[in-house]
Amino acid sequence: MDFLLGNPFSSPVGQRIERATDGSLRGEDWSLNMEICDIINETEEGPKDAFRAIKKRIVGNKNFHEVMLALTVLETCVKNCGHRFHVLVASQDFVESVLVRTILPKNNPPAIVHDKVLTLIQSWADAFRSSPDLTGVVAVYEDLRRKGLEFPMTDLDMLSPIHTPRRSVYSSNSQSGQNSPAVNSPQQMESILHPVTLPSGRDTSSNTPITPTQEQIKKLRSELEVVNGNVKVMSEMLTELVPSQAETSDLELLQ
Repeated sequence: MDFLLGNPFSSPVGQRIERATDGSLRGEDWSLNMEICDIINETEEGPKDAFRAIKKRIVGNKNFHEVMLALTVLETCVKNCGHRFHVLVASQDFVESVLVRTILPKNNPPAIVHDKVLTLIQSWADAFRSSPDLTGVVAVYEDLRRKGLEFPMTDLDMLSPIHTPRRSVYSSNSQSGQNSPAVNSPQQMESILHPVTLPSGRDTSSNTPITPTQEQIKKLRSELEVVNGNVKVMSEMLTELVPSQAETSDLELLQ
């Protein structure tokens, strides 16, 4: 049981995850996120400690800003850490009891969290499909699709690849903001930050309201329809489920 292992935020990586997902942050702290990846890659207990801290930050948290920050940390770690971490977060238990449970209708998640969770599940299922010990997420993905859940329209080929770049060596004496992890190439930095390049000459400091294009409005409406459809599917699963006839996997998913 997790509670027997103590506070998940007490370990070196747990302390950093707590800071990187603090609700007072206005946005992601990428330097801290990459330091977390360093610890996971360079220490024996890093993967398990990070796994516990991320799980702690997500499960039952009604502060969805913190949840989004935690999902970003999770995504960054999956992309920049190796098999020892992958085998923990790609498990069927973690995907169902942490990620899927977060977007159940009873938790009333915002659309951005809903789509982020489904995008992670979809991209991991695609990336880990050929790895026998990482197919727990594949099983959950296929099960959700069979139940009628719609996933965001995502071009999987355009997503940053899941890889483990060579990182700087973590020192237990380093502090956040010091000894920042090295970025080995512009492509690696791009895969982490996913920057959006604004057209040249545009005044980004202007207070002029941004008017979405018809295409953007159409995309937003489409994504909202997906979210509403998924809420309906999950609600129907809850109302139609007969406890005496339900499969164990269905009961666990909807708890």
